[in-house]
Amino acid sequence: MLNRSKKVLITGITGQDGSYLAEFLLSKNYEVHGIIRRASTFNTGRIDHIYVDPHKPDVGLFLHYGDLSDSEQISNIIYNIKPDEIYHLGAQSHVRVSFDIPEYTGNITALGTTRLLEAIRRSGNDVKLYQASSSEMFGNTSAPQNETTPFCPRSPYGAAKLYAFWMVKNYRQGHRFFATNGILFNHESPRRGETFVTRKITRAVAAILAKKQDYLYLGNLEAKRDWGFAPEYCMAMYKILQQNEPDDFILGTGESHSVKEFVQEAFSYVSLDWQKYVKIDSRYFRPTEIGSLVADITKAKGELNWQPKVTFKNLIKIMVDADMRAAGLKPIGEGDKILKEKFPDRWWKVD
Repeated sequence: MLNRSKKVLITGITGQDGSYLAEFLLSKNYEVHGIIRRASTFNTGRIDHIYVDPHKPDVGLFLHYGDLSDSEQISNIIYNIKPDEIYHLGAQSHVRVSFDIPEYTGNITALGTTRLLEAIRRSGNDVKLYQASSSEMFGNTSAPQNETTPFCPRSPYGAAKLYAFWMVKNYRQGHRFFATNGILFNHESPRRGETFVTRKITRAVAAILAKKQDYLYLGNLEAKRDWGFAPEYCMAMYKILQQNEPDDFILGTGESHSVKEFVQEAFSYVSLDWQKYVKIDSRYFRPTEIGSLVADITKAKGELNWQPKVTFKNLIKIMVDADMRAAGLKPIGEGDKILKEKFPDRWWKVD
């Protein structure tokens, strides 16, 4: 077996960010451990390409069954692995769904973080923790938002993330943990879950082109977000844990665009008139909506030397190209070209 430099544990490893982060850390010669939930069907599609039979030599990725609702199992995993770093990405992370299952969202997204913090404290190990916080914590505060902007969550998800954020800060101050919060604004990719609005749009574009879908049903087209490219944010997570002192950082692009703009760009990229295919369905509206989210990344630029390379329009091209390929169509190709130009040493699998 290779002599791996460090051990890392990732919660939420099967999600968009977890899969990219696992690839990145493997490229850094880490021994990567991930927590997955037991299910009757396979739920590891995003990491299947990096999975290696643990019986083979030179294995770098190991998966463990667990759940953020089970404090005993979390403690056992941390005790047995003794990780140097933990990236806590696991959560019930769909904002609209959090209105339907607020108790479950609080149990997993909020209390799951507390269970993890307690497991670290009781282990007595010297562990660095990265907690995935969210721009949804800001709610209706004035844009742009930075690390000193007050919080005002407008969803059960945002409230749960805010609880987790403050628990991390309390454990950092009270127990001298190396515990950090990355307050990430929206970040997307071809691996984004199919029910999230950006991926829902790009998949629909490909499906309409392939004659497999007639219409795209959406909710509030005026909602505005700061959208970036997920792999870049995963590299920033790593940078946050390599700092000399633990701190909190905002990650985003500094631009805000509406869902309507996203739709227009995605359909125009393939020369379709979006108004012929998009219909509004009230079930996709949130009971409470938030204002404009725009990240002020001054601190990340200065202290992490981090700044995103992928623009809003280029992000959409990357995602549409990938979904066209997945639908059996020949992609336009501009998104693929952008990836080659911006990331010549790309460490993640071409999607």
